[in-house]
Amino acid sequence: MEVSSGIDFIQCLGPDMSIKILMCLEDPSDLVRVSSVSTSWRHFVIENGLCKKLCLQMYPELGGLSHVIKVNNVIKPDKFELNNSIEWTCLKRDHITYAFLARGFDSFIRKDCLFEAICASSTDNYPEESIQNTLEPSDSVDNRVSYWSSEGESNHAVPETLLYKLTSNLCVITEIHVQPFQAFFQSGFPIYSAKAVRFRTGYPRYPMDIQDEAAGESIHGFADKFVWTYTSPEFPMVQENCLQKFKLPEPAICIGGILLVELLGRVQRQEMDGLYYICVAHVQVVGRPLSPTFDVEVLDSSGKCNLKYYPEASYCWSPTKSGEACTNSPSRFRMFTASIRGWEQMILNTLLGAGVDAAAEAAAGAGANSDSDDLVA
Repeated sequence: MEVSSGIDFIQCLGPDMSIKILMCLEDPSDLVRVSSVSTSWRHFVIENGLCKKLCLQMYPELGGLSHVIKVNNVIKPDKFELNNSIEWTCLKRDHITYAFLARGFDSFIRKDCLFEAICASSTDNYPEESIQNTLEPSDSVDNRVSYWSSEGESNHAVPETLLYKLTSNLCVITEIHVQPFQAFFQSGFPIYSAKAVRFRTGYPRYPMDIQDEAAGESIHGFADKFVWTYTSPEFPMVQENCLQKFKLPEPAICIGGILLVELLGRVQRQEMDGLYYICVAHVQVVGRPLSPTFDVEVLDSSGKCNLKYYPEASYCWSPTKSGEACTNSPSRFRMFTASIRGWEQMILNTLLGAGVDAAAEAAAGAGANSDSDDLVA
C-alpha cells in the first residue's frame, strides 16, 4: 500500500516484482480491493490483466479462452479517465468478467450438475436397461428396477463408457458419484460393479445437435467427435450396492459441458450365460455450474473458445429441459445472488473512482437486502 511518506511500492519495485507480489493473493476480491487504493493502482491491476492471470493460475484449463464477450451490458465511461480508448474499455471489461468468474469458482452452491444422458458404449436390453435410468436417484421406479446394463462379454477386461450432458457449458466439478446395481432378482444377489472408474470432460469438436446425432448410435462411433480437456485419475470401485463417492484431486473446470464416465474392467459374471456385465443404478455429479451468468462458445477443435458474460442474467437453481426461466429459488441462493450483485457494484465503483467506502457501503446494502428477502421467504 502507499505509506505515509507518499512512497508507492509499485513504483519502487517495478511492474514485474509488483505483479509477482499481487499474484500471491488467493481471493479475487483482494485484487478488487487493491484496485480501490488509488487511481494508479487501479490502472496497474487492470492494464496488467491481474484478474485474468489469477483465474488462469487457479484453473490452467481456461487457457483456451481467447476473447471475452459481454452481452447486454454497457460499461459507463469513466469521467476521469484520460485514456478512455477502446483498448482500455476492453481491459475494464475483462477485469470485471474475470473477477466475477474467479468469485464464482468459490461461491456457487454445490449441486447435482447432470442434465441429461446421451448414450452408452453398449446396452443389453434397450430401452428397459437404458443409460437414462442412471439419472434416477433410486434403483427402483414405479415398482420396476431402474438401471443401465452393458452387453455381456467373455473378457472381463473389456471397458464400458457412459456419455452425459452437464447442466452448464462452463462449470467446476469437485466430485462424481457412481452406484453399481445389485440384481436382487438373481440368485445370490450379485453386484455388477466395475473394477475402476475414470472421468473425462470436454466439448464437441464441431457444433452439433447431440441428441439427434446420438440417437441409435453407441458411443464407440460417437466419442471421437469430442475433445477431452480433463482426465481424472483412475479410482478403484468396491463391489457394494451404495453410492460411491470419487472426489477429484483438485476441482476441475469443464469447458463444453460433456462428461464421459469410463468403467474399467468387470468383476461379476452372470450365472445364466457365463458372461461378464457392468450395471449402474445411478450417476451424480457435484460441482458449481456457472450458467446462465457465464457460457462458452467453442470456436474450433484446437480448444479456442469465447467466454460469454451475461451480467443481467437471472441466477437459476437448476435448468429446465424446455428452457423456461426458473422461479422460486431457495432463499439462501437469493442471498448469494444479492451479495454478488453488491460485489459487482463494488467493482464498478472502483472502476469509476468512487473509492473503497462507497464500494463497501454498496456491498453491505446488498447483504442487508438479502437478509430481508430471506426473512420474507
